Order: sequence, then C-alpha cells, then structure tokens
Amino acid sequence: MTVTAYTLAAVLDLFILFIGARFLFRPGPAAAGYGVPADPTGDAAAYLAIKGVRDAALGVLGLALLAFAGATAGAWFMLCAALVPLGDTVIVLRHGGTRAVAFGIHFATAVVVLVSAGLLFAV
Repeated sequence: MTVTAYTLAAVLDLFILFIGARFLFRPGPAAAGYGVPADPTGDAAAYLAIKGVRDAALGVLGLALLAFAGATAGAWFMLCAALVPLGDTVIVLRHGGTRAVAFGIHFATAVVVLVSAGLLFAV
C-alpha cells in the first residue's frame, strides 16, 4: 500500500504542476479545459497566470513534502489541497460552466485527492 499511496500522490502532484504550466504557457486552451473560457489576451490574462503559478506551486510543494517530510505531511497537504478542486467545482457552476465539467473533472479530482490523503494517512 505504501507504493500505491506515494505513487498516487506523486502523480497528482505532477498533474497539478502540469496544469499550472499549461495555464502559464497555453492559457486559452487551459481556461477552456477548466470549464470557464477566458480570453488570454484580455482582462483575464493576469488571472490565468495567477492560476498557473498557484497550481504549479502546489504541485511542487506536494512533491517536496512527499520527498522530505513523509507520508503524514503529504496526507495533510492532500487533505487541505482537496479544497482547491472543490472550490473549482463551485466556480465552474457559478460562472456558466457545465455540470459535466464541474463534477466530472473538478469534483472527481477532489475525490481522488481525498483518496490519496486517506492512503497516505494509512501508510
């Protein structure tokens, strides 16, 4: 179970790092994939970059905690980090995104992150 817990957590951390990079380097498609399209050349450009930095930093922090602080710290991080996709679910729903994206991407991600936290707590 240790290998599964660490692998799932590392994959999730790498995935959020990738999403952050995507918002920094390909903001238009990233915003559309998020569920609330935004013009990367208009007023939303700064907010898309902010989201990119936030996500990339969370991915790096999660990896650092796993590598240097262990499973318990990683579990607490994952538990807290689950708030981000839960909040994203609400944002997508409140700003005209589809329920499929809100629940199929963001809420499902929160569930997987919570499962990861549970696995890390069990290690």
